[in-house]
Amino acid sequence: MSAEKEKKALALKYPDGVEAPFITAKGSGYLAEKILEAAKENKIPVKEDQNIINLLDSQEPGSMIPENVWEAVAILFAFILKDSEKK
Repeated sequence: MSAEKEKKALALKYPDGVEAPFITAKGSGYLAEKILEAAKENKIPVKEDQNIINLLDSQEPGSMIPENVWEAVAILFAFILKDSEKK
C-alpha cells in the first residue's frame, strides 16, 4: 500500500474555555486503526473527512488547530453533534 493511500486518523478535543480544539492523537496505518478502535470502544463519534486530515497532517498532538481550519472543523463538530442528537 502506498503512503498516499495509507489510512490516517486524528482525534480532536474541544474542552470548555479554550479558544479552539486541539489534537489529542494522530497516526497512520496501524496507529490510525488503534485510534479508531479506541474511539469505538469509548463511544466517541467518528467522522471520516480526508480534507480535514490533510489540513491538520502537519500539526502535532497537543497543538491547537490553526485558525485557518477553524471553520472546517466547526462544520465537522456541528455534523457530529447533529448526528449524536439523532441517536
